[in-house]
Amino acid sequence: MIIYNVTLKVETGIVREWQQWMLQEHIPEMMSIGLFIRKSFSRLLDQDESEGLTFVAQYFCERKEDYEQYLQNHARAMQQKGKDKFGDKVIGFRTLMEVIA
Repeated sequence: MIIYNVTLKVETGIVREWQQWMLQEHIPEMMSIGLFIRKSFSRLLDQDESEGLTFVAQYFCERKEDYEQYLQNHARAMQQKGKDKFGDKVIGFRTLMEVIA
């Protein structure tokens, strides 16, 4: 199993609007692509929150090929939607993990 992990630092002033967008629009759209079989959305605790709150969105797929298909056909457009809506008020980085156990 592969986990596409997106960690995001969100400016405090837009957290409520951003969370609503994530839960009502972005995550459902990610799941509707059909390449991910499960998702998780969390807030990191015990973090320095002086510059905003930190969240993690995780998308699970069965094979690395599914993730690669997402990258080729969907990633740029999906990331651009967030940039268009929130600009530099949300900063993210992405990692790819393989579940061992």
